Amino acid sequence: MNKRRVLIIGSGGREHALAWKLSQSPELERLFVAPGNAGTEPWNVPIPAQDISSLVEFALKEGIDLTLVGPEDPLSLGIVDAFQEAGLRIFGPTKAAAQLEGSKSFAKAIMESAKIPTAKCEVFENPDQAKTYIRALGAPCVLKADGLAAGKGVIVAMDLETALQAVDEIMDGNFGAAGKKLLIEEFLEGQEISLLCFADGITARPMVPVQDHKRALDGDKGLNTGGMGTYSPPPIWTTELEERVMRDLVNPTLKVMSERGTPFQGVLFMGLMLTEQGPKLLEYNVRFGDPETQVVMKRLDSDLLPVLWECTEGRVSEAVLEWKEEAAVCVVMAAPGYPSAYPKGLPIHLPESVEENSVIFHAGTRMNVGNLESLGGRVLGVTAAGQTIQQAREKAYTLVETIDFPQAHFRRDIGIKGLETGSIG
Repeated sequence: MNKRRVLIIGSGGREHALAWKLSQSPELERLFVAPGNAGTEPWNVPIPAQDISSLVEFALKEGIDLTLVGPEDPLSLGIVDAFQEAGLRIFGPTKAAAQLEGSKSFAKAIMESAKIPTAKCEVFENPDQAKTYIRALGAPCVLKADGLAAGKGVIVAMDLETALQAVDEIMDGNFGAAGKKLLIEEFLEGQEISLLCFADGITARPMVPVQDHKRALDGDKGLNTGGMGTYSPPPIWTTELEERVMRDLVNPTLKVMSERGTPFQGVLFMGLMLTEQGPKLLEYNVRFGDPETQVVMKRLDSDLLPVLWECTEGRVSEAVLEWKEEAAVCVVMAAPGYPSAYPKGLPIHLPESVEENSVIFHAGTRMNVGNLESLGGRVLGVTAAGQTIQQAREKAYTLVETIDFPQAHFRRDIGIKGLETGSIG
């Protein structure tokens, strides 16, 4: 068996979950995480995720066999192109293909070309024209910054006043270049589902479906965040629904991307709305989601490393992909004030041992003179698996209570939607 040296790029909860899973691979020789966090300390390399030239230099020097990119920023900056030009194998889309997430107007053009069911949409560069359109359209509606905004560039406006304010909020410079173009979409009703797929440029293989909780507060109230928790599998998901999504949304996307000379290799993340008319696409992401990855990796039964390798070889159809029947829940513990201003450097004390089938994934953490402290907004992803969603929920929240992080903010209703049954074709 060939042993591989693997580099993971990024520093969040997603990267800790990927490192946790890859470290179990019998095909792994050595693992590196750049720059990592306190949870990935044994593997950390102090190189920022955006420092592409230093990362290329490191990969060449260390003889890295495969690099896996976590966050969207380095992908949009062209890290895959730089690695490939240096003769290095890397899992993720090129700069051109990463526009599926980097530009929402580009993504909408691909959806239109691929005839993918999605929300009706108009694009604006002038705030006054956008407001005139909103007054004619009415509320509710959805406003999106065109570029990358760390998961916070989407405002769901349930009334006209909020929608008009959102135009100023997105276009007045808060989001920098990302807010120069504004997309205004019709409001779709239904349940949101995340479906991540391994893609090799031609073929895609779905992972297990996940439901995210974007809002900061219980009951889906409060500000949008990067994600306050996830669970899998959502009971609303069916085999028939998955087949339909792959046939009508995923495969046409790959076909159009390939035809236009920008084949997509990496994780194609489909943000779906299950409406009464069937599944519609809200957005693409071009990488593993966070905190989706935490529950997906917890449920992945087979080895992750060969799947990533087969994707880079254009042979994902041959990869072994096996999933555990159990359910998984991830509860995000965030700094007080998140997603608005929040303090850093808060002390955290973790339990000495964690129950089997539970993991505390680190996100915004660091070690400071031997002490664990908070560094980011989303700090920990407390993840547990169980025979049922209820059992996984109970285990995750029991573990949350053992963590000494006094000012932590977290939702108490992660996975409750999964206790209600129902299906939409």
